[in-house]
Amino acid sequence: MDFKLTEEHLMIRDAARDFAKNELLPGVIERDEKQEFPTEQVKKMGELGFLGMMVSPEYGGGGMDTVSYVLAMEEISKIDASCSVIVSVNNSLVCWGLETYGNEEQKKKYLTKLATGESIGAFCLSEPEAGSDATSQRTTAIDKGDHYILNGTKNWITNGNSADYYLVIAQTDREKKHKGINAFIVEKGMEGFEVGPKEQKLGIRGSDTHTLNFNDVKVPKENRIGEDGFGFKFAMKTLSGGRIGIAAQALGIASGAYELARDYSKIRKAFGTEICNHQAIAFKLADMHTQISAARHLVMKAAWDKDQGNNYDMSGAMAKLYASQVAMDTTVEAVQVHGGNGYVKEYHVERLMRDAKITQIYEGTSEIQKIVISRGLLKD
Repeated sequence: MDFKLTEEHLMIRDAARDFAKNELLPGVIERDEKQEFPTEQVKKMGELGFLGMMVSPEYGGGGMDTVSYVLAMEEISKIDASCSVIVSVNNSLVCWGLETYGNEEQKKKYLTKLATGESIGAFCLSEPEAGSDATSQRTTAIDKGDHYILNGTKNWITNGNSADYYLVIAQTDREKKHKGINAFIVEKGMEGFEVGPKEQKLGIRGSDTHTLNFNDVKVPKENRIGEDGFGFKFAMKTLSGGRIGIAAQALGIASGAYELARDYSKIRKAFGTEICNHQAIAFKLADMHTQISAARHLVMKAAWDKDQGNNYDMSGAMAKLYASQVAMDTTVEAVQVHGGNGYVKEYHVERLMRDAKITQIYEGTSEIQKIVISRGLLKD
């Protein structure tokens, strides 16, 4: 693995950094406080190509590699994790899933709009009882010949109300277990499809998270992704790539908190000198920087594996497991470095601490990542 970034990588990183500072930072506290979806910011991210980074130019995307994507994710996440999770879902789950497994008609109809930011997508797997366990789906899709009838409930859906297209995982034949699961493209406005109330969340409050209800929704057969029974494999492969995006988000949250703590320690004085000169603070910064560097290597390795065509199930899970823990630890320490000011919204670190927690939960909890890793270790 070459640790040197290309000129293109550096340009993408710098473009994302500038965008985050100039377009996302203003108003980020107010959006968090009001749980306000960043409509204008998302529109600009689409115009700049951040919503379809890895999609082929043939379908309106940037044709970039995964390393470019995680570099952009880190920079955006430093400032606004609510915006970065929108980028993550649209890129890693929706666009990638459609481009990799969708047919040509589905790509032309849906992917082109998603890649350019004209439309936004949502990935619908989690359920009230099953969580992210695709084999325990209670949402059903009954085959009626030329269409399916979809019934069930999905919850914790990012972009739940703002999305135009939804990739929904449902059980068609329960007796076949994981081989009886399918994935469907559901459009907003289909009869019987209802968006529930917005969740009141601890963090990433700018992203809209909703429960979705499907009541006898008629889904055309041409909206099924892949062959009959392909849904389980679709969900698992898509989630593996999604973990890399969330690992990059966690890395960005940690990096943002560290930079704020470092800069604050250089100007805040106590006992006659800047607090960075006190060993207690200096050692905190040393630990934070070391852990973030280790997390960055894991994230970049997972992205590199994906770009090289290697199996990235295990490296992606390792990156998410470690980076999410680093995000939690670093943000807590950043609040501590700020002292009382760390508890105040205007210093940003309390928001980053709240945002960090979700990275340990979505795309599978830390315990699920350990299952993926251990299976990879023991499969031979």
